[in-house]
Amino acid sequence: MHPAARLQFERLIGEYARWRAVPETERSPAPAWWWGPAMELRSAPQSLPAEWCAELGLPNQTTYAAAAGLLLKAIAGQTTLPWPDDFPRKASDTKLARELHPQPSDDGAFQP
Repeated sequence: MHPAARLQFERLIGEYARWRAVPETERSPAPAWWWGPAMELRSAPQSLPAEWCAELGLPNQTTYAAAAGLLLKAIAGQTTLPWPDDFPRKASDTKLARELHPQPSDDGAFQP
């Protein structure tokens, strides 16, 4: 396993743990940036370190492949993705969210 892939995966595990700590009703959608590292390690047979298994809520000796599957499952079926500043919690102030992320009106013009 390439050291860079392992390092990226370690970062994702921390993000996943922070994301799961947010109550589901307040949690943002899973971020798309998990896709690449999870796909890269989806068939890696090596076991995760025990502390990573614990952070993910998986049994000891879980493989990178199984952990990647957990991340991919979190993304599967989503129709929206979070903005980076809406992760791991949804923006709670609708007005602020509109200011940060203007949406096009029916005529295609962007309005705050």
